[in-house]
Amino acid sequence: MATGLNPNSDGLQAGTISPPGEVVPALAAMSVSKTFSGNRVLSDVSMTLEPGEIRMLLGGNGSGKSTFIKILSGYHHKDEGGEIRIGGVPLPDASAHGAHQLGARFVHQDLGLVEDSSILDNMFMTDKFPVRFGTVDARQAKQRTNAALAEVGLDLNHRTLVRDLTAVQKTGVAIARAIGLSDEGSIRLLVLDEPTATLPAAEVEQLLTTVKRIANSGVAVIYVTHRFDEVFELPSKVTVLRGGIEVLTTDSSDLTRDDLVAHIVGSEVLEVVQGTSGATFAKTVKPVLRVEGLETPLVSGLSFDVKPGEVLGFSGVTGSGRELINSAVFGATTRLGGSVNCDGMEIKPNRPDLAIRAGIAFVPADRKIHGGLMSLSARENISISGLNKFWKFPRINRKAESSDAIDWFERLAVQPLGAIAAVLGSFSGGNQQKVIMGKWMRLGPKVMLFEEPTQGVDVGAKAEIYRQFSEASAAGSALVISSADVDELVAVCHRVLVLRHGHIAEELTGADLTVVNVTRASLVTSNSDQTEGAGQ
Repeated sequence: MATGLNPNSDGLQAGTISPPGEVVPALAAMSVSKTFSGNRVLSDVSMTLEPGEIRMLLGGNGSGKSTFIKILSGYHHKDEGGEIRIGGVPLPDASAHGAHQLGARFVHQDLGLVEDSSILDNMFMTDKFPVRFGTVDARQAKQRTNAALAEVGLDLNHRTLVRDLTAVQKTGVAIARAIGLSDEGSIRLLVLDEPTATLPAAEVEQLLTTVKRIANSGVAVIYVTHRFDEVFELPSKVTVLRGGIEVLTTDSSDLTRDDLVAHIVGSEVLEVVQGTSGATFAKTVKPVLRVEGLETPLVSGLSFDVKPGEVLGFSGVTGSGRELINSAVFGATTRLGGSVNCDGMEIKPNRPDLAIRAGIAFVPADRKIHGGLMSLSARENISISGLNKFWKFPRINRKAESSDAIDWFERLAVQPLGAIAAVLGSFSGGNQQKVIMGKWMRLGPKVMLFEEPTQGVDVGAKAEIYRQFSEASAAGSALVISSADVDELVAVCHRVLVLRHGHIAEELTGADLTVVNVTRASLVTSNSDQTEGAGQ
């Protein structure tokens, strides 16, 4: 194995290209720039990582993070004049094979795993299977897979299908594949692009332990994240890009959360991100959404209602049932029992078409699989929720459709502004989320259901999404937000229902709605939790 980890040791045994006793940077990028069609998106960015260093790479949408990583991986050519060295050796321009040979490995946000294949098969999708007597050497393949998994602290059966793994286990398998199988040279640089974007908070710590272990072996790590807490949990330096320019490089210990926000967005937005729940709503009006006795595989007998203009939040640890409430109400996942009524219209189970007709919109957690059509244009994604407006016999009125899409790009500050013809998959995560929100908001829904609405988006996009919550609430829409981000719920919600074991354990409003109280209510357990919850 390239990395040679002894599972009983503290980490991988990293090799060196340089002569004994001489330590050269794992990565030395000097004056790296990139221009697309006359538009410079990366300008003279320099970055040096010593072996074993963790570098947090931060920045908003369009800051240049992805472009820089794609240059390192060999996907993009860099502009003339810059230079990149890995382990002291010049990196061939736009050569994925060259980057791999020099010891650079990349784990992207979508992981690149095949859900219906085993762990073993996934491990060798980017490498050659070991062969003996002209056929696959199953014994050696198993040994190499198990050793690679052990290197990142995973004890899994190699036959297990990827779809049966938890989110953190899937990420671990992708990392193990990146660093554990190659025979082409020692691993020097590991780039992790949003490795925790889809992980619940409880599993993030497990992944961070793996990252520390890899760094302790002498492998340099570039770690891209939008979660500020991780910046301070890992011993690291921080580089912030904004508008393609490096605006900050310093030790994480020298920064505060407010410092990071100011450097990333270039202006103070904390007032928007923290404290948007101050708007009031008419508490005396009748609810627009009533849910009674909701039954899902994780929830039993759950009842709640929401009034026009109210922002209701659901909190709870993974497995509490929080994850399935909105999708079951909308009909995207199985509703085993109970009733859903929107403004007097009864919604039958598993009928999202009836939910839409009643005025309910749903933005799921996984925008790439369930939220948007990534291969279609942003314009088509916005209009697809209601094409009748653009139908002009015998075809769609593309001019009207485009005009509407441009309007929503402007309202939601989607970047690049006006790029309505670009496929949705080419946008950053935050801008994808804005487009998906626009798809529903253009219908003027009575109720908007959100699951993890700001998962994997930067602080600037988060602020814009929160602004839209505030505007939708002010316009009379009821919002129901299910989120693992307690700070988010406290910031934007009028009321939060905390779930434990499929029941409402506590309802928090007003001065009682604090991060401490929500967290405590999510974690405190008692004998009665197993059979009934408070507030029902």
